[in-house]
Amino acid sequence: MNILTKLCLAAKGFLFPAFCALCGNGLISITEVKYGLCEKCKNSIIPVQGDKCRICGKPLVSEIELCLSCRNRTERSYDRLWVLFPYMGKYRTLLTEYKFKKKLVLACFFAELITDVILNEPLLKDAVLIPVPPRPGKIKDDGWDQIDYLFKKLKKSVYDKIIINHCLKRKRSRIQKKLKRTERLENMKGSIVIKGKSPKTALIIDDVITTGSTMEVCAQILKENGAEKVYGLCIFYD
Repeated sequence: MNILTKLCLAAKGFLFPAFCALCGNGLISITEVKYGLCEKCKNSIIPVQGDKCRICGKPLVSEIELCLSCRNRTERSYDRLWVLFPYMGKYRTLLTEYKFKKKLVLACFFAELITDVILNEPLLKDAVLIPVPPRPGKIKDDGWDQIDYLFKKLKKSVYDKIIINHCLKRKRSRIQKKLKRTERLENMKGSIVIKGKSPKTALIIDDVITTGSTMEVCAQILKENGAEKVYGLCIFYD
């Protein structure tokens, strides 16, 4: 971070006091203001640890290599997923503050976490990052899209070899969150289209994964159009 940036952040913090997205306490240091989190809360936000499913990335309890859900699903288009936090407790609050209350500085925090995964995972060395596309009219209606904004921060990442491709588009369909998994899969079919050719290795990024139907359809479209390996990364899992 250069001197001018530090001065701008310091001035902003003085004129417009910032508060932690989790505990609500005032932010003091430049680093705290940058991420929207106090040092104590930031240090308490720890990605999933221990043994994880080699397909969906979720923590394993008593299973070995594969969770029960992935063991029972023999067909999937994506090769592997990475997830960082459970969608519950303080982590749920974190997403709510970012996605619904538009605490935009949290995108810097999420972008660095994603960059760390990419840099430390050999499978993602040559992956092209692809955002899950927003529903038609979302940016116009809401004024922004949380994934689109996150990718703007990823472009400024310290990882200078990052390649982004906005090749996926979404057509109008029913709202996913009110549907069951089988209904979501059916609803998504035909709603995701691709412009151009798929990259050889793709990393689809979304904020939260629930049933995995959106990730599945996106991966399927990419493989049908030339992708050899398709991975996914979601910040939160439900």
